[in-house]
Amino acid sequence: MKLDIVVPCYNEEKNIEKFFTEVSYVLKDIDINIIFVNDGSSDNTLNEIKKLKDVSYISFSRNFGKEAAIYAGLSKTTADYVILMDVDLQDPPSLIPEMMKYVDEYDIVATRRVTRAGEPKIRSFFARLFYKLMNKISDIELVDGARDFRLMNRSVVDSILELNENNRFSKGIFEWIGFNTKWIEYENVERIEGETSWSFWQLFKYSIEGIVSFTVAPLYISTVMGIIFSIIAFISIIFIVIRTLLFGDPVSGWPSTISIILFIGGIQLLSIGILGQYLAKTYIETKNRPKYIIKEDNF
Repeated sequence: MKLDIVVPCYNEEKNIEKFFTEVSYVLKDIDINIIFVNDGSSDNTLNEIKKLKDVSYISFSRNFGKEAAIYAGLSKTTADYVILMDVDLQDPPSLIPEMMKYVDEYDIVATRRVTRAGEPKIRSFFARLFYKLMNKISDIELVDGARDFRLMNRSVVDSILELNENNRFSKGIFEWIGFNTKWIEYENVERIEGETSWSFWQLFKYSIEGIVSFTVAPLYISTVMGIIFSIIAFISIIFIVIRTLLFGDPVSGWPSTISIILFIGGIQLLSIGILGQYLAKTYIETKNRPKYIIKEDNF
Protein backbone atom coordinates (compact mmCIF):
# COMPACT_ATOMS: atom_id res chain seq x y z
CA MET A 1 0.00 0.00 0.00
CA LYS A 2 1.13 3.52 -0.79
CA LEU A 3 -0.05 6.15 1.64
CA ASP A 4 -0.11 9.96 1.40
CA ILE A 5 -0.28 11.86 4.70
CA VAL A 6 -1.49 15.48 4.57
CA VAL A 7 -0.32 17.62 7.50
CA PRO A 8 -1.43 21.29 7.81
CA CYS A 9 1.05 23.37 9.84
CA TYR A 10 0.87 26.84 11.34
CA ASN A 11 3.66 28.00 13.67
CA GLU A 12 4.61 24.43 14.60
CA GLU A 13 8.41 24.60 14.41
CA LYS A 14 8.82 22.65 17.69
CA ASN A 15 6.63 19.77 16.57
CA ILE A 16 7.79 19.07 13.00
CA GLU A 17 10.74 16.79 13.77
CA LYS A 18 8.96 14.94 16.60
CA PHE A 19 5.94 14.31 14.37
CA PHE A 20 8.10 13.06 11.50
CA THR A 21 10.09 10.76 13.78
CA GLU A 22 7.04 9.14 15.33
CA VAL A 23 5.13 8.72 12.06
CA SER A 24 8.20 7.27 10.34
CA TYR A 25 8.65 4.77 13.17
CA VAL A 26 5.00 3.68 13.29
CA LEU A 27 4.79 3.32 9.49
CA LYS A 28 8.33 2.10 8.83
CA ASP A 29 7.09 -0.87 6.77
CA ILE A 30 4.75 1.17 4.57
CA ASP A 31 5.50 3.33 1.52
CA ILE A 32 4.44 6.79 2.75
CA ASN A 33 4.70 10.32 1.42
CA ILE A 34 4.20 13.07 3.98
CA ILE A 35 2.85 16.33 2.53
CA PHE A 36 3.40 19.25 4.88
CA VAL A 37 1.35 22.39 4.17
CA ASN A 38 2.93 25.46 5.73
CA ASP A 39 0.02 27.85 6.21
CA GLY A 40 1.99 31.11 6.21
CA SER A 41 3.78 30.42 9.49
CA SER A 42 5.66 33.33 11.07
CA ASP A 43 8.21 31.10 12.82
CA ASN A 44 10.74 28.59 11.43
CA THR A 45 8.18 25.92 10.51
CA LEU A 46 9.18 25.91 6.84
CA ASN A 47 12.90 25.61 7.64
CA GLU A 48 12.21 22.68 9.95
CA ILE A 49 10.25 20.96 7.18
CA LYS A 50 13.09 21.50 4.69
CA LYS A 51 15.50 19.74 7.05
CA LEU A 52 13.57 16.48 6.65
CA LYS A 53 14.40 13.99 3.95
CA ASP A 54 11.95 12.47 1.49
CA VAL A 55 8.97 14.67 2.35
CA SER A 56 6.88 16.98 0.20
CA TYR A 57 5.81 20.45 1.19
CA ILE A 58 3.71 23.40 0.12
CA SER A 59 4.24 26.86 1.56
CA PHE A 60 1.57 29.58 1.30
CA SER A 61 2.33 33.24 0.68
CA ARG A 62 0.42 34.08 3.89
CA ASN A 63 -1.93 32.48 6.39
CA PHE A 64 -5.01 31.32 4.48
CA GLY A 65 -6.42 29.10 7.24
CA LYS A 66 -6.55 25.39 7.96
CA GLU A 67 -9.40 24.75 5.52
CA ALA A 68 -7.33 26.08 2.62
CA ALA A 69 -4.33 24.06 3.83
CA ILE A 70 -6.40 20.86 3.90
CA TYR A 71 -7.69 21.46 0.38
CA ALA A 72 -4.19 22.26 -0.94
CA GLY A 73 -2.69 19.16 0.62
CA LEU A 74 -5.43 16.85 -0.64
CA SER A 75 -5.10 18.30 -4.15
CA LYS A 76 -1.45 17.17 -4.24
CA THR A 77 -2.13 13.57 -3.23
CA THR A 78 -1.84 10.73 -5.73
CA ALA A 79 -1.96 7.59 -3.56
CA ASP A 80 -4.98 5.30 -3.34
CA TYR A 81 -5.22 6.05 0.38
CA VAL A 82 -4.80 9.39 2.14
CA ILE A 83 -4.52 10.31 5.81
CA LEU A 84 -5.29 13.78 7.13
CA MET A 85 -3.87 14.64 10.55
CA ASP A 86 -2.45 17.43 12.71
CA VAL A 87 1.24 17.89 13.38
CA ASP A 88 0.95 18.49 17.15
CA LEU A 89 0.45 14.74 17.81
CA GLN A 90 -3.02 15.25 19.26
CA ASP A 91 -3.86 12.83 16.44
CA PRO A 92 -1.90 9.77 17.65
CA PRO A 93 0.10 8.12 14.82
CA SER A 94 -0.17 4.87 16.81
CA LEU A 95 -3.82 4.66 15.69
CA ILE A 96 -2.91 4.46 11.99
CA PRO A 97 -2.17 0.71 11.91
CA GLU A 98 -5.57 0.06 13.50
CA MET A 99 -7.24 2.40 11.00
CA MET A 100 -5.64 0.55 8.10
CA LYS A 101 -7.31 -2.71 9.15
CA TYR A 102 -10.64 -1.37 7.90
CA VAL A 103 -9.64 0.01 4.47
CA ASP A 104 -11.13 -2.94 2.58
CA GLU A 105 -14.48 -2.67 4.36
CA TYR A 106 -14.93 1.11 4.71
CA ASP A 107 -14.29 4.15 2.51
CA ILE A 108 -13.43 6.37 5.49
CA VAL A 109 -11.88 5.45 8.82
CA ALA A 110 -12.38 8.47 11.06
CA THR A 111 -11.54 9.24 14.68
CA ARG A 112 -13.40 10.93 17.51
CA ARG A 113 -12.41 11.98 20.99
CA VAL A 114 -14.53 10.45 23.74
CA THR A 115 -13.16 12.87 26.34
CA ARG A 116 -12.01 16.48 26.34
CA ALA A 117 -9.60 16.19 29.26
CA GLY A 118 -7.25 19.15 29.44
CA GLU A 119 -9.56 21.41 27.46
CA PRO A 120 -11.15 24.47 29.16
CA LYS A 121 -14.62 23.56 30.41
CA ILE A 122 -16.24 26.59 28.80
CA ARG A 123 -14.83 25.56 25.41
CA SER A 124 -16.03 21.98 25.87
CA PHE A 125 -19.51 23.22 26.81
CA PHE A 126 -19.87 25.40 23.72
CA ALA A 127 -18.38 22.67 21.48
CA ARG A 128 -21.05 20.18 22.60
CA LEU A 129 -23.71 22.86 22.27
CA PHE A 130 -22.60 23.53 18.69
CA TYR A 131 -22.83 19.85 17.73
CA LYS A 132 -26.33 19.57 19.21
CA LEU A 133 -27.51 22.75 17.48
CA MET A 134 -25.95 21.80 14.15
CA ASN A 135 -27.53 18.35 14.17
CA LYS A 136 -30.98 19.82 14.87
CA ILE A 137 -31.01 22.51 12.20
CA SER A 138 -29.00 20.95 9.36
CA ASP A 139 -29.36 17.93 7.07
CA ILE A 140 -25.97 16.51 8.05
CA GLU A 141 -25.18 14.57 11.21
CA LEU A 142 -21.98 15.73 12.91
CA VAL A 143 -20.40 13.29 15.36
CA ASP A 144 -19.54 14.92 18.69
CA GLY A 145 -15.78 14.90 19.20
CA ALA A 146 -15.03 14.13 15.54
CA ARG A 147 -11.51 15.01 14.44
CA ASP A 148 -10.12 15.83 11.01
CA PHE A 149 -7.81 12.83 11.60
CA ARG A 150 -9.04 10.21 9.13
CA LEU A 151 -8.02 7.68 6.51
CA MET A 152 -9.76 8.01 3.14
CA ASN A 153 -9.64 6.16 -0.14
CA ARG A 154 -9.15 7.85 -3.50
CA SER A 155 -12.86 8.16 -4.28
CA VAL A 156 -13.48 10.05 -1.05
CA VAL A 157 -10.59 12.46 -1.64
CA ASP A 158 -11.72 13.16 -5.20
CA SER A 159 -15.26 13.84 -3.97
CA ILE A 160 -13.96 16.34 -1.39
CA LEU A 161 -11.93 18.13 -4.06
CA GLU A 162 -15.01 18.44 -6.27
CA LEU A 163 -16.57 20.68 -3.60
CA ASN A 164 -14.41 23.68 -4.37
CA GLU A 165 -16.26 26.47 -2.55
CA ASN A 166 -14.15 29.10 -0.79
CA ASN A 167 -16.21 29.07 2.41
CA ARG A 168 -15.20 25.62 3.61
CA PHE A 169 -16.22 23.67 6.69
CA SER A 170 -14.43 20.35 6.41
CA LYS A 171 -16.27 18.53 9.19
CA GLY A 172 -19.52 19.25 7.36
CA ILE A 173 -18.04 18.35 3.97
CA PHE A 174 -16.82 15.00 5.29
CA GLU A 175 -20.35 14.14 6.36
CA TRP A 176 -22.11 15.65 3.33
CA ILE A 177 -20.29 13.50 0.77
CA GLY A 178 -21.47 10.32 2.49
CA PHE A 179 -19.54 7.03 2.01
CA ASN A 180 -19.19 4.22 4.53
CA THR A 181 -17.43 5.43 7.67
CA LYS A 182 -15.84 3.52 10.52
CA TRP A 183 -15.37 5.50 13.74
CA ILE A 184 -12.45 4.82 16.07
CA GLU A 185 -12.66 6.32 19.55
CA TYR A 186 -9.73 7.46 21.65
CA GLU A 187 -8.96 9.52 24.74
CA ASN A 188 -7.96 13.15 24.29
CA VAL A 189 -4.22 13.71 23.87
CA GLU A 190 -2.42 16.91 24.88
CA ARG A 191 -0.23 18.85 22.46
CA ILE A 192 3.43 17.91 22.75
CA GLU A 193 4.70 21.48 22.36
CA GLY A 194 3.33 25.02 22.11
CA GLU A 195 -0.17 26.43 22.37
CA THR A 196 -3.08 25.97 20.01
CA SER A 197 -3.59 28.77 17.48
CA TRP A 198 -7.37 28.38 17.81
CA SER A 199 -8.74 31.03 20.16
CA PHE A 200 -12.31 30.97 21.47
CA TRP A 201 -13.24 33.76 19.04
CA GLN A 202 -11.77 31.86 16.09
CA LEU A 203 -13.71 28.74 17.08
CA PHE A 204 -16.87 30.84 17.35
CA LYS A 205 -16.37 32.23 13.83
CA TYR A 206 -15.64 28.72 12.57
CA SER A 207 -18.92 27.48 14.06
CA ILE A 208 -20.80 30.31 12.33
CA GLU A 209 -19.07 29.28 9.11
CA GLY A 210 -20.34 25.74 9.58
CA ILE A 211 -23.91 26.80 10.26
CA VAL A 212 -24.06 29.18 7.30
CA SER A 213 -22.41 26.64 4.98
CA PHE A 214 -24.76 23.74 5.65
CA THR A 215 -28.16 25.11 6.60
CA VAL A 216 -30.50 28.03 5.89
CA ALA A 217 -32.41 27.40 9.12
CA PRO A 218 -31.38 30.77 10.62
CA LEU A 219 -33.20 32.52 7.76
CA TYR A 220 -36.35 30.52 8.50
CA ILE A 221 -36.04 31.33 12.21
CA SER A 222 -35.68 35.02 11.40
CA THR A 223 -38.80 34.85 9.20
CA VAL A 224 -40.82 33.08 11.88
CA MET A 225 -39.79 35.63 14.50
CA GLY A 226 -40.86 38.42 12.15
CA ILE A 227 -44.28 36.83 11.67
CA ILE A 228 -44.75 36.27 15.41
CA PHE A 229 -43.89 39.85 16.34
CA SER A 230 -46.07 41.20 13.54
CA ILE A 231 -49.02 39.30 15.02
CA ILE A 232 -48.18 40.53 18.51
CA ALA A 233 -47.95 44.12 17.22
CA PHE A 234 -51.34 43.83 15.48
CA ILE A 235 -52.98 42.49 18.64
CA SER A 236 -51.37 45.26 20.67
CA ILE A 237 -52.75 47.93 18.31
CA ILE A 238 -56.28 46.54 18.68
CA PHE A 239 -55.87 46.44 22.48
CA ILE A 240 -54.64 50.05 22.63
CA VAL A 241 -57.47 51.33 20.42
CA ILE A 242 -60.14 49.59 22.55
CA ARG A 243 -58.55 50.77 25.81
CA THR A 244 -58.38 54.36 24.55
CA LEU A 245 -62.04 54.34 23.49
CA LEU A 246 -63.18 52.93 26.84
CA PHE A 247 -60.84 54.55 29.36
CA GLY A 248 -59.21 57.50 27.60
CA ASP A 249 -55.50 57.83 26.90
CA PRO A 250 -53.56 58.63 30.05
CA VAL A 251 -49.83 59.22 29.51
CA SER A 252 -48.24 56.18 31.16
CA GLY A 253 -46.24 53.08 30.39
CA TRP A 254 -43.42 54.73 28.50
CA PRO A 255 -40.68 52.55 30.16
CA SER A 256 -42.38 49.38 28.94
CA THR A 257 -42.88 50.97 25.52
CA ILE A 258 -39.16 51.80 25.22
CA SER A 259 -38.25 48.29 26.35
CA ILE A 260 -40.48 46.76 23.69
CA ILE A 261 -39.05 49.04 21.01
CA LEU A 262 -35.48 48.13 22.00
CA PHE A 263 -36.34 44.42 22.07
CA ILE A 264 -37.98 44.44 18.65
CA GLY A 265 -35.14 46.60 17.32
CA GLY A 266 -32.67 43.97 18.56
CA ILE A 267 -34.62 41.23 16.79
CA GLN A 268 -34.53 43.26 13.59
CA LEU A 269 -30.78 43.81 13.81
CA LEU A 270 -30.27 40.10 14.52
CA SER A 271 -32.32 39.20 11.44
CA ILE A 272 -30.38 41.67 9.31
CA GLY A 273 -27.13 40.21 10.64
CA ILE A 274 -28.22 36.68 9.72
CA LEU A 275 -29.18 37.81 6.25
CA GLY A 276 -25.87 39.67 5.98
CA GLN A 277 -23.90 36.50 6.76
CA TYR A 278 -25.48 34.63 3.86
CA LEU A 279 -25.11 37.62 1.56
CA ALA A 280 -21.44 38.01 2.53
CA LYS A 281 -20.72 34.35 1.77
CA THR A 282 -22.41 34.70 -1.61
CA TYR A 283 -20.39 37.85 -2.33
CA ILE A 284 -17.11 36.08 -1.52
CA GLU A 285 -17.99 33.07 -3.68
CA THR A 286 -18.88 35.24 -6.68
CA LYS A 287 -15.41 36.80 -6.62
CA ASN A 288 -14.01 33.35 -7.40
CA ARG A 289 -10.66 34.13 -5.82
CA PRO A 290 -8.21 31.24 -5.29
CA LYS A 291 -8.41 29.53 -1.90
CA TYR A 292 -4.68 29.99 -1.41
CA ILE A 293 -1.50 31.18 -3.10
CA ILE A 294 1.56 28.92 -3.09
CA LYS A 295 4.82 30.76 -2.53
CA GLU A 296 7.01 27.68 -2.94
CA ASP A 297 6.87 23.89 -2.94
CA ASN A 298 9.02 20.91 -3.87
CA PHE A 299 6.61 19.09 -6.16
